Amino acid sequence: MGLFDKIRGEFIDIIQWLDNTNDTIAYRFERHQNEIKQGAKLTVRPGQIAVFVSEGQVADVFDPGMHELYTRNLPVLSTLKGWPYGFNSPFKAEVYFFNTKIFTNLKWGTANPVIIRDPELGPVRMRAFGTYNIKVSHPEQLLKQLISTDGLFQVDEISEQLRNTIVSAFANWVGNSRVPLLDFAANYTQMGEQIRIALQPNIQQFGLELTQILIENISMPPEVEAALDKRASIGLLGNMQQYTQYQAANAIEASANNPSGGNQALELGMGMAMGQQMTNMMQPPASQTPPPPPPPTQTQWYIAQNGQQLGPFGLEQLLQNGLTHQVMVWRAGFDGWKLASQVPELASLLATVPPPPPTAAA
Repeated sequence: MGLFDKIRGEFIDIIQWLDNTNDTIAYRFERHQNEIKQGAKLTVRPGQIAVFVSEGQVADVFDPGMHELYTRNLPVLSTLKGWPYGFNSPFKAEVYFFNTKIFTNLKWGTANPVIIRDPELGPVRMRAFGTYNIKVSHPEQLLKQLISTDGLFQVDEISEQLRNTIVSAFANWVGNSRVPLLDFAANYTQMGEQIRIALQPNIQQFGLELTQILIENISMPPEVEAALDKRASIGLLGNMQQYTQYQAANAIEASANNPSGGNQALELGMGMAMGQQMTNMMQPPASQTPPPPPPPTQTQWYIAQNGQQLGPFGLEQLLQNGLTHQVMVWRAGFDGWKLASQVPELASLLATVPPPPPTAAA
């Protein structure tokens, strides 16, 4: 510094910082030989915090407002210095201003595709990008961890580290969430908030706060997107048979309106195909016509005559094979031979047979 700066350094200080960059997180106030006078005026504006550093130690922190720097106002600094002369001499100290506003619209995104195992589509390569917001939460911690003696600390000095941290957390969340890729769009807000909460402890160690993570888009390779578009188109078509008929009708109409004449063979083939389809549509589907019923199972009957078993016979064959009221008969389901006149199923047949004559009296 020149002579003028040295002379100006002997006057009472007015310590303040006006930022017009919109991307500066911290600024060290420049003072000739770092000498701050007794009674210096410190102005801390809204959205700022000032930190005094003396001999490598944080002496005091000032919130927004105007402050006069006296020994009584700086008990910590006075203790550090141990001045017996009431703070009358210039002292060596540094003032760091911190911008506590929210830094918005910071970009993040995957530099390379992230491979995930989707429950519906299988292994898929995907990319994602969005924005995030940060703010200074603990200036002293930020000063110790990142700034040190940097006189001008800006967003781009930390943004790359934050971007990599967000991408890593995003890939980890997507891999463990098991949310189908086709449902991601409905979960953008929830995904961003859960990733933000998971990252907060890592970001706070730098004295920063991650206030918001926004996911703007999640995309897949062009060939996968084309396959999904084709799949969606097929779903929108609905009945493929009706769509084929519609396309064939349009082709015939276009061929008929062709001034140079249509392809007669093509029109004939399409016409025959449509005629066959219309015939099939007028007929009930084969699956709706029931098959013929199976033939009824015929009961097998047996007759006992003169100590012999005759049969099996169908019901209509019993009369011609000697069925009478006194004949013993049997079929499946009987527990033994029964007199024909005692079987209700044979009553209609026996009605045509005259009853036996009465036995003559002795």
